[in-house]
Amino acid sequence: MVRRAQPERTCVGCRRRAPASELLRIVAVRDEAGHSLRPDPLRRLPGRGANMHPDPACFALAVRRRAFGRALRITEVLDHGVLAEHVDAPTTTSGQPDRARVASRVGRPT
Repeated sequence: MVRRAQPERTCVGCRRRAPASELLRIVAVRDEAGHSLRPDPLRRLPGRGANMHPDPACFALAVRRRAFGRALRITEVLDHGVLAEHVDAPTTTSGQPDRARVASRVGRPT
């Protein structure tokens, strides 16, 4: 049996390396008020992404360290309200956020 290497990424919160499949991709979306952080669980949104464990502790560390702006190379203040709701959202039995609810928050059809 051949084992394939999985891509690894670093969590912007706790700074631990993990397989990309275990981390939540986050992108900055430009709107009329500036940039806001959006979760990208399907890893399909365009643009530069940051990765984070889908854990409130990692989210709090990243916000405290101002890691999102550095990782996404954005100097202005970022709105992280949608991302905070996503991280605090209830999960399904698989431990992953409910995809239908995530898609509705990100503005995608299910």
